Amino acid sequence: MCVTEFILLGLTQDPLRQKIVFVIFLIFYMGTVVGNTLIFVTIKSSRTLGSPMYFFLFYLSIADSCFSTSTAPRLIVDALSAKKIISYNECMTQVFGLHLFGCMEIFVLILMAVDRYVAICKPLSYPTIMSRQVCITLIVLAWRGSFIHSTAQMILALRLPFCGPNLIDHYCCDLQPLLKLAFCSSGFMILIISYIVILHSLRNHSAEGRKKALSTCTSHIIVVILFFGPCIFIYTRPPTTSPMDKTVAVFYTIGTPFLNPLIYTLRNAEVKNAMRKLWHGKIISENKG
Repeated sequence: MCVTEFILLGLTQDPLRQKIVFVIFLIFYMGTVVGNTLIFVTIKSSRTLGSPMYFFLFYLSIADSCFSTSTAPRLIVDALSAKKIISYNECMTQVFGLHLFGCMEIFVLILMAVDRYVAICKPLSYPTIMSRQVCITLIVLAWRGSFIHSTAQMILALRLPFCGPNLIDHYCCDLQPLLKLAFCSSGFMILIISYIVILHSLRNHSAEGRKKALSTCTSHIIVVILFFGPCIFIYTRPPTTSPMDKTVAVFYTIGTPFLNPLIYTLRNAEVKNAMRKLWHGKIISENKG
């Protein structure tokens, strides 16, 4: 008889460590939701953050929040549960969500790299090439591509028999097919090529121009490395789960979405100034009220 539910073994079986996992990842998840919400509320409310770079950052924050939500709440609840049972339908839903929002994050990171390439290498044509309509079209295509990718993962998952043991030595439901590896590797190569071209084109800029251009790219490069490094590590390894695999998976599914808001705010004066104005304005309006 085929299984109707699975048992997740989680990150650890030790009761004390499970409590530590609960506290740590509850803080991480709350920080992720608050940080990313703060970013997309700020971008939506600010008139100074209307450029394509912040348009894409808005959707990266949404993808980050949803990507983390695909795994973190389950991990947090299971840390205090005696038996970590997940139904077949919940498991398939988690697979779909992980790949939908993970794929969307990859697409948005690629679009942000393209935006920086056009801004630095073709500055005169930038307003035309990266117009509002073009950006909206690219985001729509990114959502469609993410949906197609996650649907393909669901089809692969649904074709598996699942008539044997129902133990999953992980904290979430996920697949490790070649399609995922190919997608991560392709996205990473596109981003690397984009930044090689950008760095090559900066040779013709003044020292001040190079400094300004690099300052706008540094945050993005850090986020790309934090996301793609663990992702490629996970999917290039044999299809077995080790403690190291779980640790790395936690980092890119929960850790990276938590760090992204910090990276983009601490290294970006425009975002920090917009946040100050937004909350300063709210405080003034509350005082008047």
